[in-house]
Amino acid sequence: MSAGAEGPLDFGGDETGEPAPATPATGPTRPPGAGHRERRAAGRAVRARLPGAILLAAGVVLLALVGLNTLRTHGNSSTGPPAGRQAPRFAAPLAVGGPEGDVNVAQRAGQGAAGARPACAVRGPGILNSCDLTRGHAAVLAFFAAGEGRCTGEVDVLARAARATPAVRVAAIGVRSDRGALRRLVVARRWAFPVAYDRDGALANLYGVAVCPQLTWLLPGGVVRETTVGALSSAALTQRLRALQRRAQTTGGSA
Repeated sequence: MSAGAEGPLDFGGDETGEPAPATPATGPTRPPGAGHRERRAAGRAVRARLPGAILLAAGVVLLALVGLNTLRTHGNSSTGPPAGRQAPRFAAPLAVGGPEGDVNVAQRAGQGAAGARPACAVRGPGILNSCDLTRGHAAVLAFFAAGEGRCTGEVDVLARAARATPAVRVAAIGVRSDRGALRRLVVARRWAFPVAYDRDGALANLYGVAVCPQLTWLLPGGVVRETTVGALSSAALTQRLRALQRRAQTTGGSA
């Protein structure tokens, strides 16, 4: 069972036989403005995946802009999703062992280039499903670029800090990296948590990533607690992880 190399993941059936719940554990299913955000998300995904000649023509300019402005290790232009709101749902291929295909960022069925099926319904071996990740647990999503030493170094620090709070789940997203290089990095660093691949940056766009490292801290059900940008010390990360765990416990999550 596989997906197209340049299309969003879209499996014909649920590998588990159980659909992921649409209602988050700690927030409304469709907060105010959800429809507008969904349309914007779908539009961004379409633009990110322009076909054929248009993509080729835009590529030269985009590569230059990306090289200068995207996922830098300095500045403060990352925003992250709004705190207190449902984070954008997604299903992403793992860098190691995952299927070919772009991240599915469809928030509902039939969103075209974002995905034909809702991301929560896309499951299978080698898939990082955000709905499964945050079901009953707090989680941290780390966005990074494989070629940026400061960004990958922060993922290392997060990996060490997370050992003290195993109930908080950790996942990382490699943005616009060469997939082979990303695989080698994951293996070399021996990261035990899921590391997904965001080939065209559609997921990073949804999460407002402009510089790395960016960490988005999620309560059970995928509600955004906060987003931090830039390197944090091991002590600071441990403190935030423990605070997230305590907050998750007060909101009824098993974390």
